[in-house]
Amino acid sequence: MSLTDSRVTRTSASSGPAASAGAPGGTTSTQVTSAAGGRRVVRVVVWWTRFSRDAVAALRAAVQWTGRTVRPAGVLVGVVATAGLGVGILFGWVEAMVAGAIALALVAMAVPFLFGARSYDVDLVLAHERVVAGDSVTGQIVVRNDGQRAALPGRLDIPVGAGLVEFGVPLLRPGHAVSQPLQIPALRRGIVIVGPATTVRTDPLGLLRREHAFEDVHELYVHPRTTSVPSTSAGLIRDLEGNPTRRLVDADMSFHAIREYAPGDSRRQIHWKSTAKTGQLMVRQYEESRRSRMAVVLSAAEAEFADPDEFELAVSCAASLGLRAVHDAREVDIVTGTEIPRVVRGRLRAIRHIPAASRRTLLDGFSTVEMIENTMSIAEVCRLAAEANERLSIAFILVGSAVSLERLRQAALGFPADTAVVAVICDERAHPRMRSLSGLTVLTVGTLNDLSGLLRRGASS
Repeated sequence: MSLTDSRVTRTSASSGPAASAGAPGGTTSTQVTSAAGGRRVVRVVVWWTRFSRDAVAALRAAVQWTGRTVRPAGVLVGVVATAGLGVGILFGWVEAMVAGAIALALVAMAVPFLFGARSYDVDLVLAHERVVAGDSVTGQIVVRNDGQRAALPGRLDIPVGAGLVEFGVPLLRPGHAVSQPLQIPALRRGIVIVGPATTVRTDPLGLLRREHAFEDVHELYVHPRTTSVPSTSAGLIRDLEGNPTRRLVDADMSFHAIREYAPGDSRRQIHWKSTAKTGQLMVRQYEESRRSRMAVVLSAAEAEFADPDEFELAVSCAASLGLRAVHDAREVDIVTGTEIPRVVRGRLRAIRHIPAASRRTLLDGFSTVEMIENTMSIAEVCRLAAEANERLSIAFILVGSAVSLERLRQAALGFPADTAVVAVICDERAHPRMRSLSGLTVLTVGTLNDLSGLLRRGASS
């Protein structure tokens, strides 16, 4: 039954003279009562609910718009205008009325400066999306007036990481554009967010302010500085023979057996002694050899470095070793510590693997490495790295000057006995040197270029 057709019916049986006159057994009368009054109450409640919800939403939006638009100076002028006019009219003070009128006129004159904030079309272009730490970046800003009216002068703010670059935009006629160069100074390693460009409209007194942010955001990867290190096929980190596998090939280093010659086999693999005995051509067969993996373990614990510059040196050394392995097509696993919540520290073990599929992905991964306060020690990271990798041929451990030699020996014990372990201590105050302690090779570097020299020295010795 619908609301408009709802009725309240009541049936009653009456007895008496009037009833008995119509029928011997009495009559039955039906009374119908309309529910129009109840419908009015429901409509009023529904209307009031919607009105209050819309009013609250409008009030909230007005408060947010006021907070974004009215500056502290504008709030002060608004208070002066309200108080001056109110007090002047109430008490007849001409001075207060004049002050209030002047303040109100200032606010009214500031309003036209807010028009046209969304008529701009801004293009932000960077010359490079990836740079090396310490290098500057150039770009270009193109501001175009897409509106039908002339755009008043304004300002363009471009966030660059934690900083801000400001540009002044002149008066632009419809369809006209202005181009300005963007110069970003030398940056530290990391991922720097450039943008979004924000147009800013404000009056000369700074009473009101209107902003409009565009969607153009760039991620600028700042890679660590690297140096060239000796090839993994010679010197301290050589691995010529590798480990044989069960896959049989026609040419390799690990000899397996001799079989009969087949069309297409190389004549250089013919085994002439067996050929002379059997009277048939016989060729050598080998087991395919694969190079063992190399591990680069980078400490990320804040307590293991003297200062952030020492940590940056360790990151650069680790990235240099990783790039050398990628260049030599060597299997490499780059491991560092990761954030561990304080409440589960000691019960949770976790490491982070930096991808090394290519030079770009490796350097992009190193751009995101940071020092961590709550993480595992270098010994625990080495233990997990050894458990996650088999056939490790050599492992590099990169730490700061706060790590003692005893802790380095404990970290080296986490790797198998047949794995060569090289520890690199990054200390900007120390002279480069190389030591050997109980099978552990310890390199101390003060600058990035020291790493290449020490590795070459290890190859000659």
